[in-house]
Formats: sequence, C-alpha cells, structure tokens
Amino acid sequence: MPTYKAPVSDTVFLLNDVFDYARYANAPGFAEAPIDVVEHVLVEGAKFVEEVVQPLNRVGDVEGCVRHADGSVTTPKGFKEAYKALVAGGWVGLSGDPKYGGHGMPHFLAALFSEYEMSANLAFAMYPGLTNGAVAAMAAHASDALKDLYLPKMTTGEWTGTMNLTEPHCGTDLGLIKTKAVPQPDGSYAITGQKIFISAGEHDLADNIVHLVLARIEGAPAGVKGISLFVVPKFLPDANGAPGERNGVVCGSLEHKMGIHGNATAVLNYDGARGWLIGEEHRGLPAMFVMMNGARLGVAIQGLAISEVAYQNAAAYAKERRQGRSLKGPEEPGKPADLLLVHPDVRRMLLEIRAFNEAARALLVSVALTQEEALTAPDPKVRQAADDRLSLLTPVIKGVFTDMGFANAVKAQQVFGGHGYIAQAGMEQFVRDARIAMIYEGANGVQALDLVGRKMPKDGGRAVMAFFAEIGQFLAANKDDAALAPYLAPVQTALGHLQQAAMWLMKNGAADPNNAGAASTDTMHLFGLTALGYMWARVVKAVLARQAKGESSPALDAKLTLARFFCERMLPETGAHLARLSAGAATVMALPEDAF
Repeated sequence: MPTYKAPVSDTVFLLNDVFDYARYANAPGFAEAPIDVVEHVLVEGAKFVEEVVQPLNRVGDVEGCVRHADGSVTTPKGFKEAYKALVAGGWVGLSGDPKYGGHGMPHFLAALFSEYEMSANLAFAMYPGLTNGAVAAMAAHASDALKDLYLPKMTTGEWTGTMNLTEPHCGTDLGLIKTKAVPQPDGSYAITGQKIFISAGEHDLADNIVHLVLARIEGAPAGVKGISLFVVPKFLPDANGAPGERNGVVCGSLEHKMGIHGNATAVLNYDGARGWLIGEEHRGLPAMFVMMNGARLGVAIQGLAISEVAYQNAAAYAKERRQGRSLKGPEEPGKPADLLLVHPDVRRMLLEIRAFNEAARALLVSVALTQEEALTAPDPKVRQAADDRLSLLTPVIKGVFTDMGFANAVKAQQVFGGHGYIAQAGMEQFVRDARIAMIYEGANGVQALDLVGRKMPKDGGRAVMAFFAEIGQFLAANKDDAALAPYLAPVQTALGHLQQAAMWLMKNGAADPNNAGAASTDTMHLFGLTALGYMWARVVKAVLARQAKGESSPALDAKLTLARFFCERMLPETGAHLARLSAGAATVMALPEDAF
C-alpha cells in the first residue's frame, strides 16, 4: 500500500534559504507568522495528514460515494470522522479571517499545507479546498449581511461550499448558461436549472452546503455579460443561523468518474431554489473568478502533490525491488538480481520526477508569497506588481504542473512494471486521480490560450516584461560566480528562447490568430520550463551559500545533482518548444474537416 511523508524540511529550506523569509518579518500578513510558527504549523499539519487523511486514500478510491433514493450522499468510510477532526483542528480556517472564526495565518501557509493534504488524499482535500474558494469569493463580493450569515460557519469548515458553473450544454463557454433566476418580492431569487460536474456537491461531512451558482436573471443580456452569481444553501438558515428548511436543490445523480472517487461529483437540480445575489446584477463572472483563480492555483498544487507522492512510492520500490543485472555486470553477485536502481532508465524516470518536484515546489512557494503580497502589501505599487506576477504565472503553473503531474504519475507507475498496473500497489490510482487536474478549472489548452492571448500582452506586456527582467537581473547579479555558472548558462538560453517566443507571437499572432492558438501549449511549457530552471538556479545559490559556511549533507549534495540533471536533460526542451511554436499554424489548420 502507498505511503506518504510530507516534505516539511524542503518547504522550510525554500522559505528560509531561497526566498529569505526574514525579509517579510514586519510585512502585513506575515507579522503573526514568524518562521518558527510556520514550521510548527507545517510539522503538525504533516502529522495530521500522514496519520489521519492518507490512510483513507485507498478506502475512498475503492468505496467511492453513494447516492441514496432521497438524493442524499454518503462519503467513504472514515471521511466524516476525518473531516470533523480537520475542522476541530482548525485546519480549514488556517488562513481565514479571525472576524469569522479563522486563525488569520498568512494565505501562503494554507497553500503550502494544501500540498501535503492533496498528496495524502486528493479526493478528501477537495472538500475544504472548495469551501475556502467559496469563502474568498463571498468575502470579496457579498453584502455584509450575507457574509455575516454564512462566513462564520464556512470559514471554520462547519459548513462547506461549492462552485456551480457547468451545465450539460456548457462548459468553458459560460455565455451559454441557461439556469435562470427570477426575482422574488422578498429580495431573493428563485433559481431553476441543472448544474453538472459539481465537486463536493452533496455529501454527509457538514451540516450545510453553500452553493455559489451562476445564473441568468430574466431579461438579462445574452452572453457572459448577463450572468449573475447567487448564494444558494442546501438548507435555509433559520433565525438563529442554524440549518433550517430544506431548499429546492437536490442531487440528481453522482458522476461515475475515472478517479477522485472519494469526492462526490454531483449533478444538482435546482427547482425554484431560493438564492441571494452576490455583488451586482450581471457581474457574476468577475465575482466567480475570485474563486476560479484561487481554484486554478489549487489545482496546480494538485499536480505537484500527486507527482510527489507518486515519486516517494516509486523511489521506495526501486530501492527494494530486484530485477535483472547492471549493464556493467552484477553489482551484488551474492543476490539473485540487482536492485532496480542499477538501471539508467529507471533512474532517468525517477530523476525527471524529482527534479520537477523540487523546482515546482520552489515555484509554488514563490507564487504563494507573491499572492500574499498582492493581498496585503500596503504599497499599491508593490500590490500591483505582485498581482501582475500572480496573474501571469497562474495559467503557467496550472497547465504545466498538472500536465507534468500526470506524466510523472505515469512514470512512477512504470517504475513498478506490471505491479504498477495492479490496484493493490496504488500507483494506478495516482494516475487516474492526476488526470482530472488537466481538465477542470479550465482545461490546460484554455490555460495556454489565456497565457498567450490575455496574460502576456496585457497592459502592453507589463507583467511578462517584468518577469523577464526578474530572471535577467538574477542572472546578471550572479554572472561572476564560477560555481553557479554551469546552472546559469542553461537558464540564460531558456530565457532567450522564451523571449524569442514572445517576439514571434507579437509579430505573428495578430496577423493570424490561429498562429497564437497553435503556439499556445508550446509557449506555456516553454514558459514553465524557464521558470523552473530559474527556480533551480535560486536553489543552487542557496545550497552553495550553505556549503560556503562549512555545512554539508547528502540532502544538499542531492540538490546540486538534481539541478544539473534538470539543466542538462530537461531544460533543453525549451529549444524544441520554440521550434514547434515558430512553425506557425499552417499545417495545424491545413487538413480539411472531412479528412478527420
């Protein structure tokens, strides 16, 4: 059976040594979270997910969720008790507003904890993850009355939340939404329609489920400009704020899915359900995007989380499984066979996974700290720069982390050979669970289009030029460091490829939009590889600084080897991405429709 150990020491190393956490000591949002407190929270969080949440991962996959005749849903054995323990421990409200019962810790800390939670049990982690997203959307756009009614229980996790966008005929193209909202004399709205693919849409973990629903008010303009956002609870709060009368929303069925079986993915039928407007009429999409953008960062973390737990189990297997002999002759003649680790191709797969994981975790920490600055920095220029960086990198890490997370789960499965295809080993569950992350919260092709069509050209390219400058300044500041040079040169090459791609898109994307579309996925991965290479350069700088002080350890030495591996065998792929995207859209669009 799979096991998991949260990489707390690596997370703390990144905070302390790579990103100089001490410089945030007096910044808003950080003052109440010195590094010793942060480390304590991560250690305790790791202990909780390792001991309570991870053992339920296989249970959730095998049992799944069950819908009953009355529309109620039962989650897998142990989920309800684990969720109550999660709420009791304050983990749902870790970064929540103290006004509503949260602990007020920095948002970045909740993001780092979520990696551990998702590695331990992705399906389980989605319940509180979606709730926190709903809280963020309501905090930003709901009236004070709605916030006072719902957020105290949602912030702590006593009530859970969902996001209701998709309909049977409408996924990415939200302008096609048909769910209608009819104004009522008391100021509420009657919501009627059907929503599908609603993660955590119905379950037995919490006393109430608060749905955020996109719908169209009667007479609203067509398209996305006519969409409004509503809060629609499963149970209408009574005069005391407790769950009261059942609302007109019911689970019509549960989806039978490839993975994440422990999460209840529901079809929800709304039949005149009472809902209340969040924000302004016809401005529902901007309000919902608060939740969606947060969800995209959360899904990016899912890609890393599955990659990490898959690696841990594949590496452990390779260190105990004996198959064949070393190409150079038996390494252990007294044994019937050598360990899998003697085989270069097994090592290649493991190193590709781990080299990604450690760089991706560095980029996650970097982005999470940027998000904190975007939310809390008192200087508006700092907030703007942070928001630019966050907006630019969100589609990159969502697309790249989840594409790589799935590919890495497959590599880890491959290390197991035939046993990886057997359910008992647990690897095939990681493959199945990882696959959805490439699809939901905006399919990765949509993320790539968002990057090249919106985020890179936005504000005259202000964000992308700032990111180029950030990497360029790091390279220039360290150009005379001979020990760092072997790691900087490949990053310089990758940055050049990315800058060439940006120039090509600027010239050719406007001339033919299909050029931008055909180049989008390669651009996204070129961007991601460059960012990961930059992270490795920063990690190496921190390692060399420790070694210069006389500190040495196998863990530090391993980081240098992993960085060299990434630079030599993974980062050169930027050249292939540049060659492909520069080919343009001609051959992509040449085949007539009837030839497909």
